[in-house]
Amino acid sequence: MKVIQIQGGYGLTHVKQAERQIPVPGPNEVLIKVRAVSLNSRDLGVIGGFYQPDLSNPLVLTSDAVGEVVALGAQASRFSIGQRVSGIFTQSWISGEATQANWSSTLGSPLDGMLAEYVVLPEQGLVHVPDYLTDEEAATLPCAGVTAWHAIIEEGNVKAGDTVVVQGTGGVSLFALQFAKLQGASVIVTSSSDEKLEKARQLGADFGINYRVQPEWEEEVLKLTEGRGADHIIDVGGAATLNQSIAALRVGGRISIVGLLSGGSVEGFHVVPAILRRARLQAINVGSREMFESMNRAIKNHKLRPAIDRVFPFEQAIDAFKYFENGSYFGKICITL
Repeated sequence: MKVIQIQGGYGLTHVKQAERQIPVPGPNEVLIKVRAVSLNSRDLGVIGGFYQPDLSNPLVLTSDAVGEVVALGAQASRFSIGQRVSGIFTQSWISGEATQANWSSTLGSPLDGMLAEYVVLPEQGLVHVPDYLTDEEAATLPCAGVTAWHAIIEEGNVKAGDTVVVQGTGGVSLFALQFAKLQGASVIVTSSSDEKLEKARQLGADFGINYRVQPEWEEEVLKLTEGRGADHIIDVGGAATLNQSIAALRVGGRISIVGLLSGGSVEGFHVVPAILRRARLQAINVGSREMFESMNRAIKNHKLRPAIDRVFPFEQAIDAFKYFENGSYFGKICITL
């Protein structure tokens, strides 16, 4: 079978197509024929060495996919042949609070990922996906979808009348927009592109702020909320945006830290504004299988459709990573097999 893997060093020059034997499922395992994969910022971090994966052996890339069950190992009983499933990002996180030990079971580093024609996973690390979604749409759910669900619903408890700010128009941000609207919240989207802001409005955004035109976007958030500030902010920027997020927050509001696009170390963190606003900072690391299943029920009930920017064939997988690295996308980038 064909796989896309990285070996021998960091960077896209070390990402290659290779051949491996089709794996055989062991006890309580499932063999999946992969249909589609979606990309996450974490994948670029793995390729670039940010997560420092052990590359002494080849590592199959990406964590998010959907596929068809084609074989069952002994005693596997949660799924049937022909059913469509996705793997959960953290294979050992089933429910409740995560533990440090869970982080050794994440797909796409340190475990082999999903950018392969066939994958074997433990049946406990799989979920059914809504039937009405296309393969590409279903493949966007495991990381971006669950992260946004965790932030908005599980931790954020966003409710009708709240104001939510989402930064950018990547996968997590657009899922957060959609989930917040399901709860009846007002949503403000920030972007450097008026075209993307218009697309966000078509998904339900109430307001858009072009941060190139208005670099002090936190001031515009305060204007739009009549000085009160936002109830919840989805912060994907990290180092460059956290102080502005705090400035845009209402007293007692929450910031979900879900990304670090501008870096993982914040210099000049403004402690006093955080104290004055009683800011609650919640770091989000995807979520459990239980969260994934709850999200899927809501998605199915509301017939929500994920936003997809572009789909690449497997043969152009490296081009897909390059396109993703360029940063001009709106929503998710997928690869079909």
